[in-house]
Amino acid sequence: MKKSKGLRSRTRYKFKKSLRPTRANPITKKIQRFNEGDLVHIIVDSSVQKGQPHSRFHGKTGLVTGTQGKAYTVSIKDGNKPKELIVRPDHLKLQE
Repeated sequence: MKKSKGLRSRTRYKFKKSLRPTRANPITKKIQRFNEGDLVHIIVDSSVQKGQPHSRFHGKTGLVTGTQGKAYTVSIKDGNKPKELIVRPDHLKLQE
């Protein structure tokens, strides 16, 4: 039988959430705003599938370059190759 290679394959431990989080989906994660030039961490929230980046970008830090609808375009370097990701704010965290 052919092995499944879907978008969320091999993410069992990477996308695992804590046993009892304080809140499942806080509204503040959805309505947070970023400006162009902000450095953000890409932390995938596995309970929200919409606007979710690929699992290979989980934990990476990128630069917000613009908006696209409700989502943000984030530029990162994957090795030496520059890439543009379209990510919703649920999966982003501002670098302090």
